Amino acid sequence: MAILKHIKSRNANYSDALNYLLYQHDEETGKPILDEYGNKLLREEFYMDGLNCSPLSFDKDCRMTNKKFNKNQKREDIKSHHYIISFDPADAGECGLTGKRAQELCLEFARKNFPGYQVLVVTHTDGGNQSGNIHTHIVINSVRKYAVKRQSYMDKPNEEKAGYKHRSTNRFLNHLKKEVMAMCEREGLHQIDLLTPAPVKVTEAEFRAKAHGQKKLDRINKKIVQEGLRPAATTFQTQKDFLRDAIKECSRSAGTFEEFQSLLLENYNISVISQRGRYRYLHPDRDRRITEKALGTKYGRENLEKIFIHNGKVLQAEKGISADRSPETDYHKDPTAIFYYGTKLRLVVNLQTNVKAMQSEAYARKVKITNLQQMANTLIYIQEHGYDTRENLTVATSEAHRKLDDAQKRLRDLNAEMKSLNTQIHYTGQYFASKADYAEFLKSKHKKKYRSEHASEITAYEEARDWLKDFYPDGKMLSLKSLRSRKEKLQDMIHSQKMTLQDLKCHCKELDTVSYNTDAILTRRAMEMEQTPKHLTTHHKSQKERNEEIL
Repeated sequence: MAILKHIKSRNANYSDALNYLLYQHDEETGKPILDEYGNKLLREEFYMDGLNCSPLSFDKDCRMTNKKFNKNQKREDIKSHHYIISFDPADAGECGLTGKRAQELCLEFARKNFPGYQVLVVTHTDGGNQSGNIHTHIVINSVRKYAVKRQSYMDKPNEEKAGYKHRSTNRFLNHLKKEVMAMCEREGLHQIDLLTPAPVKVTEAEFRAKAHGQKKLDRINKKIVQEGLRPAATTFQTQKDFLRDAIKECSRSAGTFEEFQSLLLENYNISVISQRGRYRYLHPDRDRRITEKALGTKYGRENLEKIFIHNGKVLQAEKGISADRSPETDYHKDPTAIFYYGTKLRLVVNLQTNVKAMQSEAYARKVKITNLQQMANTLIYIQEHGYDTRENLTVATSEAHRKLDDAQKRLRDLNAEMKSLNTQIHYTGQYFASKADYAEFLKSKHKKKYRSEHASEITAYEEARDWLKDFYPDGKMLSLKSLRSRKEKLQDMIHSQKMTLQDLKCHCKELDTVSYNTDAILTRRAMEMEQTPKHLTTHHKSQKERNEEIL
């Protein structure tokens, strides 16, 4: 599919754009590629044209126009606009698109949509990141050189006059997207709807940052592996990726925006506010917020509010069922296993193997403070629950996992029973639905003819009859009413068991966290005892410094 990108530039040196379009550049660094003699290398294949200017003197012509109308004289002025039309990589092989044809199409596109402007149109066939897609760069001077006839897409006063500064408004961008879609449809090229916002929006800048970060992470991990350690992360995550994962996780259990807000701040240290009808997120390592528009519609207010409403209805339904529960439906009698309340305990982070902490000193400091908090919370938890020794904690953890295994087995048994019950209901209903047709078949004088006319009903009856005979050897069939009543009770039991299982999973996770953190505390204490002489000689250090040494 063809996509349209737009870049604004305040660079007064128009020749920089020309150099980029003509010569090969390193994708990662953006620097020109030089030959053995230090000369810049021309791109292997490109097509270039100019509108209202000579392509090779594009920079000089633009400066002359700016001077004529006394525009683009300030540093903050937008000097040029750069539009990129990237065609689908499959267009070359499946649709016969060539670089020459793409240049012709985009030249026509530029004449129609940028009349009167100085335009540089350059098509490359060497797509970025080795994609091999054909793409065209359309660079225009922001000042219109010639007056033109007013067009339908012009919505600003005097927009058609010479000296007018180009403004890439949302309305104009939508117009261009429609033009690109119409062009691809006319030429039989692959195309998608460019006007519908993407559920997950990944810009070119984020894509490049992720690729660069992954290479850097791979280099760091290589050193870690060589030292005999195991890397904590193998996939680089951008700040936006971090936000997306956190939003996805917290929205699953939030019934309101306030709950969602609290979960993000509590679990991921992410602040979110609702402003001007949009959600705005603040990453822990940023000073400026990222809007939902930069993340994708999946992470926007409209979509998330639908999820909150759904979660709220599910929670209300669960409350209603739990209120009607009878003691018989509860599998475990231990109230702590059924009525479980989660805590804020989190795992202590090992700074020696955490890649992100190695990359960011600020992040490492935050982790150290969090580790101290989690160690304190772990000790409080142990005291409150009366775990006097490490062995007692191990026994409690093993018992919790045993209960979890029992609950899982019980749920599997209930699901198997439900499957069998559904089969009974199916064949019982089929039996009674086709019984009258089979009775008419027995009474019929022309049985062969009747069977041919009612083959499906007779076959259904015989199938159900044979299955029921095997299932009820004594011949005592249960009625559909009793089967459906049993199904309702079984559904309640399954739902109750699922809730119990969920509570047990949370309890096991909590105890596993406590066990892990306890081992981390004991390990650090052992290391501290080994270094006692050293610490005795450095008693003048502050408490903060000693805590950082322990971590």
